[in-house]
Amino acid sequence: MDHHQQQYHHHNDGGENDYMQQEDDWDRDMLLDPAWEKQQRKTFTAWCNSHLRKAGTQIENIEEDFRDGLKLMLLLEVISGERLAKPERGKMRVHKISNVNKALDFIASKGVKLVSIGAEEIVDGNAKMTLGMIWTIILRFAIQDISVEETSAKEGLLLWCQRKTAPYKNVNIQNFHISWKDGLGFCALIHRHRPELIDYGKLRKDDPMTNLNTAFDVAEKYLDIPKMLDAEDIVGTARPDEKAIMTYVSSFYHAFSGAQKAETAANRICKVLAVNQENEQLMEDYEKLASDLLEWIRRTIPWLENRAPENTMQAMQQKLEDFRDYRRLHKPPKVQEKCQLEINFNTLQTKLRLSNRPAFMPSEGKMVSDISNAWGSLEGAEKGYEEWLLNEIRRLERLDHLAEKFRQKAAIHEAWTDGKEEMLQQKDYETASLSDIKALLKKHEAFESDLAAHQDRVEQIAAIAQELNELEYYDSPSVNARCQRICDQWDSLGVLTQKRSEALQRTEKLLETIDQLYLEFAKSAAPFNNWMEGAMEDLQDTFIVHTIEEIQGLSTAHEQFKATLPEADKERQAILGIHNEIAKIVQTYHVNMAGTNPYTTINPQEINAKWDKVRQLVPQRDQALIEEHARQQNNERLRRQFANQANVIGPWIQTKMQEIGRISIEMHGTLEDQLTHLRQYEKSIVNYKPKIDQLEGDHQLIQEALIFDNKHTNYTMEHIRVGWEQLLTTIARTINEIENQILTRDAKGISQDQMNEFRASFNHFDRKKTGMMDAEDFRACLISMGYNMGEAEFARIMSIVDPNRLGVVTFQAFIDFMSRETADTDTADQVMASFKVLAGDKNYILADELRRELPPDQAEYCIARMTPYTGPDAVPGALDYMSFSTALYGESDL
Repeated sequence: MDHHQQQYHHHNDGGENDYMQQEDDWDRDMLLDPAWEKQQRKTFTAWCNSHLRKAGTQIENIEEDFRDGLKLMLLLEVISGERLAKPERGKMRVHKISNVNKALDFIASKGVKLVSIGAEEIVDGNAKMTLGMIWTIILRFAIQDISVEETSAKEGLLLWCQRKTAPYKNVNIQNFHISWKDGLGFCALIHRHRPELIDYGKLRKDDPMTNLNTAFDVAEKYLDIPKMLDAEDIVGTARPDEKAIMTYVSSFYHAFSGAQKAETAANRICKVLAVNQENEQLMEDYEKLASDLLEWIRRTIPWLENRAPENTMQAMQQKLEDFRDYRRLHKPPKVQEKCQLEINFNTLQTKLRLSNRPAFMPSEGKMVSDISNAWGSLEGAEKGYEEWLLNEIRRLERLDHLAEKFRQKAAIHEAWTDGKEEMLQQKDYETASLSDIKALLKKHEAFESDLAAHQDRVEQIAAIAQELNELEYYDSPSVNARCQRICDQWDSLGVLTQKRSEALQRTEKLLETIDQLYLEFAKSAAPFNNWMEGAMEDLQDTFIVHTIEEIQGLSTAHEQFKATLPEADKERQAILGIHNEIAKIVQTYHVNMAGTNPYTTINPQEINAKWDKVRQLVPQRDQALIEEHARQQNNERLRRQFANQANVIGPWIQTKMQEIGRISIEMHGTLEDQLTHLRQYEKSIVNYKPKIDQLEGDHQLIQEALIFDNKHTNYTMEHIRVGWEQLLTTIARTINEIENQILTRDAKGISQDQMNEFRASFNHFDRKKTGMMDAEDFRACLISMGYNMGEAEFARIMSIVDPNRLGVVTFQAFIDFMSRETADTDTADQVMASFKVLAGDKNYILADELRRELPPDQAEYCIARMTPYTGPDAVPGALDYMSFSTALYGESDL
């Protein structure tokens, strides 16, 4: 019997009693506590589903969903990995019993004796029997094969839990019921295998709900273990169901033990590989280190063997500095690397020997002996390099001192000569004035002294260059070239200095001659230029004349000016002659006359241009004077024409004004006679209008000719217009006043004598004879008529006679006031009584009654202004004649 069969045999021997014992427990459990049934139902359902989902199905109700035996057979196939006999597909009870029996037979074939579990109870949905059967399956397939340190099944699972939770002080697993109530056991199992999933330090023993839910949620989310328990059930039960806990804990065992086996296998492989990798890395490191070191030696030896001298002190000192850097910085790490390489080589060979691997053989040329040989060559090259460096530095120091001395002297000399050749070759004297030339000569003499003083330095420079050549200075060619340039330039400066001196003296003589001629030109040109400018100004002067006498005076002066022109032309020729002489000298001796005459800004072109301008302006002036003469003659004719008419019209208007004034004041005849007289006047005035229009026409011509004065008359058009307007206004106003007087007289029954008397009084007190009395005149008039009144009374009377507060009393206002108390005047009451008659004694009037009794325009006037009547006797269309009558007198009635 092999080991596997022995195991089954062992189970079969004691298994029967085990299962019988469990069955008794089962009955007792069911009778004792229904809460356990609830826990088992949930746990077993979840356990079955965790396997069934691999076949793509689930169960909802454990005693219902296994009744036809189909899902039961499927479950066994999934967890065993074997095929069962083909199921019956019929719906009848017999088919279902057949399927359940096939399942039970399969369980029995795995060495399990099913006591008192029959197919009929399962088909009938017996919950107790169904749970018993599922527990049997869980025991056989999930728990029986657990083996830990010589213990198996339930004891094995318990021992596994104890081993895994041993490091956790607050966890003590002794059984599969109350040891798990606080939830820490589940959390510890997860944390032991997957510490990143649970922050175990934060969990508290007195918070079992949180601990249980944390474990269940994490197991479901990260470990693919479905929730098989309810935290509430575990906490709420005195002793949780052992089978439910075992089922759930077995899922953890299966989840983690698989990972553990893989880990052990991987560790063994890793260990072997790690040794190999480490050895390979050491070989690679040796090869790389050896290559790098040999490469560095290969690069460094030529550098140490190079004895090529440097030209500059700075370059040699840099070489010395580089050598010291090599000794101090670059070589020590390489000594370290060489030592490390030998250590690494020995270590590697030892490790290979210990791990039964063949010895290491480096690449061609990278043996430890090769490296030692290369290192010996390096140290040989290093000897003597430093001594050579120090000897070279001493030689260069001597040369550097001389070369620096040469450079300094050469630089000072070159700085002094810089720009001197250009300065000596300048042709500035060609454009200089005489005073500039004298200054340039003085400046040149100073330069000649300066030049002589520099001779000594040039000789010193040549001597130093000679010494550098003898000492074989590396840069001798450039020193010689610079020295040659300085000597050549020195010779050139001597020649140029002499040439400039001669040119300056020659130019001075020429310019003195020209200067004399310039002065002569300036003395003659200035007065002649002034004369021409004055002439041009006079010829272009715009003249404003108003009389023929003035224009004749201008013409005479112009003729006198024309007579002086021939003499002026001779003067011009003489001045130009001086300029031509200067031009001849300039041409002959090639003097560049960039400068201008220092004594004047006038030039021949300007003189000729101005002379031409004068000759051009003379005939223009002639023409302007002729035109102006003709214009003045025409203006004189217009003045006389206007004056002749104005001198007649002006007096005529004044006469008419006086006559009208007299008519209104003198009271000849009745008012009607005066009116007739005035109307005749009005007609004669209107007939005079054409003469005024003719004068306006003449005035228009005078304005267009821009004539502003007229000595032939004192009358302007403005005077005439104002007089004419006044005349028209006065005649119209006078006629209006007489008409108003007639109205007043008739309305108030004043006799002609009374009217004459009023006029006499008014005229007497109109002291200024303006046809109006001022307030003081009016007060005097009232007092003379016997009025006795204080200030307030007088003010009241003034407000009647002068309602517009102009401070004057017209004759019309005077008559109105004087006739108020005597005359027969209509009053508002009389008008109201008249309307009452028309209305047939009613308090209102109708529009038809007004139209019947009054002329049409007056009837409409009343209708438009009367307001609707609103008294108690009102009828539609009734109009209020009473308020209308009052309104008629509202403004004037006292």
